Amino acid sequence: MTHFVLVAGSWLGAWAWDEVARELRAAGHDAHPLTLSGLAEKAGVTAGQQTHVQDIVAEVERLGLRDVVLVGHSYSGIPVGQAAERIGDRLRHVVLVDANAAVDGESFLSGWPSDDVRAAIEAGGGVWPPLAADDYAGQGLTDEQIARIVGATPHPGATLTEPAVMPRPLSELPGLYIKCLLDGNEPMPAAAELLKSDRWELVTLDTGHWPMFSQPRELARILRESVASP
Repeated sequence: MTHFVLVAGSWLGAWAWDEVARELRAAGHDAHPLTLSGLAEKAGVTAGQQTHVQDIVAEVERLGLRDVVLVGHSYSGIPVGQAAERIGDRLRHVVLVDANAAVDGESFLSGWPSDDVRAAIEAGGGVWPPLAADDYAGQGLTDEQIARIVGATPHPGATLTEPAVMPRPLSELPGLYIKCLLDGNEPMPAAAELLKSDRWELVTLDTGHWPMFSQPRELARILRESVASP
């Protein structure tokens, strides 16, 4: 049995993976959606970048998991990449879902125009509020799905600005990158560099940046077929 540990991006908690987890379990796999510190039911918990890395490592160790597929969406590609290196031989595969790739010394906000995010964190007293509903247009989401994201937890700002710590490059681990085409045809520069490795594979998905909502069944199928198969 493959054990999927599912970590959503900014503002979201374990709840974001409900439909994907259901599909994976129905196919005979084990799914562990994880809420990071400071978000959803863990709102109010002080968190920095390394707090989120430890959240993931601790969950794998607490459950005694082996043959683990770590799945990171968007922001969570940064802590997932670091956790993947730290869990050693427990890891089977890393999956980044339209995500930022962890690079030693670089933060989530590195490598893309992020002055508006930094300003929003400062104005928000150290947290990044969810975007306005209009910002989710064209991403394949229903009005109800957009409302759920907009109403989610403000994201702890320190986790976005602190640098990743990677003793070795993520490219040395086995991985899959899922690019969601409604959010642009090309991965971000760090992810594009990662995909030069012969240990990483690129798969595209014709939907927006939040496929766990817009195409959960197709996302689960990609996870099963591209990663979990012997």
